[in-house]
Amino acid sequence: MNSFPTLTQAAVLSGALKVLLWPAYKSTDFEVHRNWLAITHSLPIKEWYYEKTSEWTLDYPPFFAYFEWILSQAARFADRGMLIVENLGYDSWQTIYFQRATVILSELVLLYSLYLFVAWSPPSSRKASHVAALSILLSPGLLVIDHIHFQYNGAMYGVLIISIVLARQKRGLLASGLVFAALLCMKHIYLYLAPAYFAFLLRAYCLSKSSIFVPNFVNCIKLGVGIVAVFGVAFGPFATWGQMDQLLSRLFPFSRGLCHAYWAPNVWAMYSFTDRVLIHLAPYLKLPLKEEALASVTRGLVGDTAFAVLPEVTPRMTFALTLAAQVPALIKVFLQPSWDIFVGCLTLCGYASFLFGWHVHEKAVLLVIIPFSLLALKDRRYLGAFRPLAVSGHVSLFPLLFTAQEFPIKTVYTVFWLILFLLAFDRITPASSSTRFFLLDRFTVLYITVAIPLIVYCSLVHGLVFGAKLEFLPLMFISSYSAIGVFGSWLGFLVVYFTS
Repeated sequence: MNSFPTLTQAAVLSGALKVLLWPAYKSTDFEVHRNWLAITHSLPIKEWYYEKTSEWTLDYPPFFAYFEWILSQAARFADRGMLIVENLGYDSWQTIYFQRATVILSELVLLYSLYLFVAWSPPSSRKASHVAALSILLSPGLLVIDHIHFQYNGAMYGVLIISIVLARQKRGLLASGLVFAALLCMKHIYLYLAPAYFAFLLRAYCLSKSSIFVPNFVNCIKLGVGIVAVFGVAFGPFATWGQMDQLLSRLFPFSRGLCHAYWAPNVWAMYSFTDRVLIHLAPYLKLPLKEEALASVTRGLVGDTAFAVLPEVTPRMTFALTLAAQVPALIKVFLQPSWDIFVGCLTLCGYASFLFGWHVHEKAVLLVIIPFSLLALKDRRYLGAFRPLAVSGHVSLFPLLFTAQEFPIKTVYTVFWLILFLLAFDRITPASSSTRFFLLDRFTVLYITVAIPLIVYCSLVHGLVFGAKLEFLPLMFISSYSAIGVFGSWLGFLVVYFTS
């Protein structure tokens, strides 16, 4: 693609960097996955979702558990110690290198999916698709979350992209739905995107082209039987053993609080922050305070989030808001089931779930960034809405790596990625045939300008000036800044999506 490296070249270079990061900081997620290796290798399947020696119990759907079982068959040749359930916190160098290597190897799925995305793009947009694919492959989000913090998101987003690419052609619609069903059986967070698949496949595959009132029975049967078969393979054994209640309680722990952490930049983080501000203003505004909530840190890591001034929020309320935010996009994709509109609907479903969902993890911002990346270079209006998301989404991940050694890595790599790809995007994105919005363009410029000084202050200056005091202030700045960016980007993309 002229001056741009191939996907393979980029994968080799990024793979080399990831190998160098093997000794880097690793979060509790590293122990989570080591424990899952041990559970799936050492115990019969019937006991997988009951085992609780470690607090990091198995809470992903069965296909991911089977994936861990497959990895465990190789792990025994690296270090059998990692496969002992009672070896809590086990992290021999063989274990570290093995688990880190499996993340890199699993990203071959992502590499293949991006190759398909570029190959199946129209010739006129193939260069733009190639650059978008490179941006995903080299994503600082995946580097931070998977290769330092530790998870397997790259492989699963690869499965998602394969499903999206298959939906680009009529003959691939059935396969697209089945691949997505398999993805749901790997990680249930993708349920947030399921409404977009339902609306799109219902109209494009299950109903007649000529009328929404005429079903295509053959296609309905194919899709229905295929999805039932996929879920049957995943959940069938557990249903037979009468374990579905136990399994579902692991997958959907609604006992957790509203906010996973302050630094998940969504509406509820801002809501929690507003409540904390109102506590201090309450005596002057004569607002009633709930005394039992004053001790709440509203981090929501365990138990419920309590609000001292603002009304409490329930899971049903967040579900209703999420669905309400998704419905307009679902109506549009049902009425106009083109591929671009489908990907836009996926993106808006990701936005809605991230901004309004219950116990949202900061890492879930990739549910928005990655689908949007496939559309970001469509024209300059799309790019204008994408820029603040690219900045805020990646900056919001910085608190995941709070150790001094990783500061240069996350900062330099993210800033370099933002400069390189936003400049590349700006150079090759075509002009829009529709009018661009002056305010959105100005907001984007101002927003990006603030990013670097904010990062410098929160990561360096604050510690030098205040030491250990006010340690939560940098997190609050990052959270507020990122939430404004994600929310503003969502509003901007809503305008672009419904006026295109």
